[in-house]
Amino acid sequence: MIVGVAALALSACATTNRASLPSPDYSGMPRGEALAALAELTQRYKADPGNRDIAIHYAAALRAQNQTAQAVAVLETGVREHPADVEMRVAYAKALTADGRFDQALNVVDGAIRPEAPDWNALSVKGAALDQLGRNAEARQFYQQAMVIAPGQPSLLANMGLSYAMTNELMSAEHYLRQAVAMPGATSRIRQNLALVVGLQGRFDEARTIYAAELPPQEVEANMAYVRALLTQQNRWDRIAGGQ
Repeated sequence: MIVGVAALALSACATTNRASLPSPDYSGMPRGEALAALAELTQRYKADPGNRDIAIHYAAALRAQNQTAQAVAVLETGVREHPADVEMRVAYAKALTADGRFDQALNVVDGAIRPEAPDWNALSVKGAALDQLGRNAEARQFYQQAMVIAPGQPSLLANMGLSYAMTNELMSAEHYLRQAVAMPGATSRIRQNLALVVGLQGRFDEARTIYAAELPPQEVEANMAYVRALLTQQNRWDRIAGGQ
């Protein structure tokens, strides 16, 4: 799976005292495993659609396969059935963000943020939606606030890094992503996003090495082609290639 700058690593969720636990994330799995997980969760959801944990995992597995509209539909139902459930609202906001419905995602996640006890997951999702709207400085404030609450979460550092990547501040992006990959719990997707940022700086051999530790050869080359295409689109290929 090609991991791009626009596909922010929105990893996180909160549960009844689960606010410190990572969320279901199927995006870093090998494709075969991710599809098998989706097939299993599809059957479980059909058998028990009112189960909030199954709904959240099912939606995450759908998002990993870019079935974002279906993930939104699953969680719309979930929010109606569990209106006070913070984790459900955060998952719904993540699905809306993945589906490109950023303003709606902000409205949903705002309802999950309690000013007196904000959930780090909700803050992270709000930051990601703001990033997608181009409000990057605001987004980083929310990531910073979330880091104070949950300093050991690699997803927060990764989202901060990707925020800087979106504004082409690639050295800052690499700084945060390297911190993220060094932390316990760092996912394959975070490491792949580090490879992307390294590649965008023209360090192709290093980027390929990072990708190769995560992906089969065909997917490594697809990702490297994507990096080069991004550079070409940004009219930066000659300058970066010439500077190495």
